[in-house]
Parts: sequence; structure tokens; C-alpha cells
Amino acid sequence: MSFPRLPRVVFSVGVAALLGSWAVSAHAVTIDMVTVGNPGNANDTGGSEIGRVDYPYQIGKYGVTIGQYTAFLNAADPNGTNPNGIYNASMGTNRNITGISKNPGVATAGTYYGVINNGGDSSNRPITYVSWFDAARFANWMHNGQGSGDTETGAYTLNGATSGNAVAVNPGAAFYIPTQNEWYKAAYYSPNYGGVGVPGYYDYATRSDTAPGNVVGSAANQANYYTGAGYSVTQSSSFSTGQNYLTDVGAFSGSGSFYGTFDQSGNVDQWNDVDGLASSGVSRGLRGGNWSNGADPFLLSSADGLSNVPSFELSRIGFRLASPVAVPEPSATALVLVSLLCGGCSLWRRRISALRSSTVADAGRGRSDPWARAA
Repeated sequence: MSFPRLPRVVFSVGVAALLGSWAVSAHAVTIDMVTVGNPGNANDTGGSEIGRVDYPYQIGKYGVTIGQYTAFLNAADPNGTNPNGIYNASMGTNRNITGISKNPGVATAGTYYGVINNGGDSSNRPITYVSWFDAARFANWMHNGQGSGDTETGAYTLNGATSGNAVAVNPGAAFYIPTQNEWYKAAYYSPNYGGVGVPGYYDYATRSDTAPGNVVGSAANQANYYTGAGYSVTQSSSFSTGQNYLTDVGAFSGSGSFYGTFDQSGNVDQWNDVDGLASSGVSRGLRGGNWSNGADPFLLSSADGLSNVPSFELSRIGFRLASPVAVPEPSATALVLVSLLCGGCSLWRRRISALRSSTVADAGRGRSDPWARAA
């Protein structure tokens, strides 16, 4: 799948400010992107035989967060009617992942949804209980400029569909769900895997072939998953229905991929668009592993991949977005140089014109024309 180059777009996002235990996000949404280069890389030969992408692209540095999805809900559903099921009530009731609460008593349009303080600020944790259709609607909203932007057309033509087959991504999409190859390459590939200039794929999206640990922080090769010895958040093997188990996106700051993405191993599984075609729309892919994987790091690895119907929603499933590589704006220095150059050219033209005029006048007085060719 290829995309035309688009003008540079500035994406802005705010983090919801918490008011007590429930807060409304009223800011624009910024999706931090990283560029995935090295087009034409070979597929992974470790069994998956995927990962080749023949063009540069951008992908979310992090998964879409609870705060970002709350802003989307308040913009796309200002009256709290929940069109097309973009809000799942479990987002507000499952304490393992909450969340987002819908307050039917709110009278002001655009403030029905708020971020829940669930053992701390939830706004930077990944959104869950989202289907492929929900992710596609979020992509449409971003494509259409946020705010009152349409959720049914843009990157994907959905026309109210909430179940059935996924549709193909539209040409020129500014934001979209990454294909499996795009998601896989961003997670596991490095052009310097075996040394400078020796490409290859890591087993884990933490730039490691060794199963990660699960301690939050800046140490290398860590991820949010259940190791058998304990959950990442609590470091205890005991499970509680009242405990949050999500970590902030990017919380494992020393465990990014080669391209600078985070949480592509652990935290939540993420949707991918397989090949992006309607012909494969009966199912869509899931990769990355999640906070509750049963003491099996294989589920976080490049070797594991799942699929499900596009309408599937679960407490362990989220998504991240991709976009075409943006055309950079000219720098201020370049603009000044061009301006000076053009100004200099203009001044030179004026001087030449003045000199020619003077020469013509001199010729009228019998003086030679230095610009005339010799006969």
C-alpha cells in the first residue's frame, strides 16, 4: 500500500486535567509520530515472513491514550448519544483498565465523557475496549481535522457500519491503522541488528532477543506483562478486580524499538490492518501482547500474531495510528536566504536596467554602448 506525500500537518494534543476523580478533556489531540525509513527492507526470515515495507512512513510513538480517546468522544458525541457504539461502558467500570466515565447528568454539550482517576491519572494510559471500527472512526476524525470532523468518511468509508467486514483504507488518508507489515517493521526491525549496516529483526520490540523483564522505569528490555512472578504494576502475582494494571504509554523509557516506538511488546495488544484491503476484511490483526499474558513472553514476541473479527472489543486491546511521511516545511533560515537571494536578484535587475537606460542616454549623446556586441 502506498500513499501520496502530503503537506506537513501540525498535530496538537492536550492531556486531560483531572478535576477530582473525573475530568473532561477539551484540548486538541496530538499524535506523536516517529518516521520509519529504510524502505525496501527484506521480510523477517524467522518464520513470520513479514515486515517488508517499500516506502517511508510514520507511526505513532505511543498507542492512543485514554485522554486522547476522551477528547474524541466529547467531540464526536457532544450530546452523549454514543453513535455507532464508539463508547463501551466497560471503559468506565472495569477497574483493571479504567478509564473513561460517561456522566448522563452533565448538561453541557461536549463534556459528557471524562477521564477517571483510577489509582492515579489515567489519561496517559492506553485506551482499551476498542474495536477496529472504533479505531477507524478515530482515524477519520483525525484525518478530518478533529473537532466536528466526520467519523464516517475520510481515511475509511464506514457509513455507519459497526460490524461485518473491515473496509479498505482510502487513498490519501492522513491517518490510518497501520498494516501488519508497517506495525511489525516499526516494532522489530533494525538496519543495524547485527552491527552497523547488518539488518535484521529482534524477537521483542524492546530491541532484544531475550524475554523482557517487567519493572517500570528506564532500564533496558522491560515491558508491561505478567511474568509469573508478578504483574508489572504491582510486582505481585495476586490478581485483584479493583486494581489498575495499565502503565502510562512510554513508561518503559529504556525499552523503545529501533525507530523509537514504545509498548509494541506488552501493555495492550494493538489492531493492525493486515494488508489494508477489503478482500481481507473478514478479520483484522492483533499484535504485541498485553498486561495479563499468562506468564508466557512468547505472546509479546514477533513470532506471535492473532486475528479477530473487526468488531471485537476487549480490556486488553487498543491501537496506534500511522500516517504518510509529511513534507517538511521550509525552515526560517531557508526562507530568509531565499528572500535575500530574491531581493539581491531584484536589486541586480534594477541596477542593470538603470545602467542600460543610462547607456541609451549616453548613446544619444554620441557615447559608445558597452553592452552592444561588436559588429
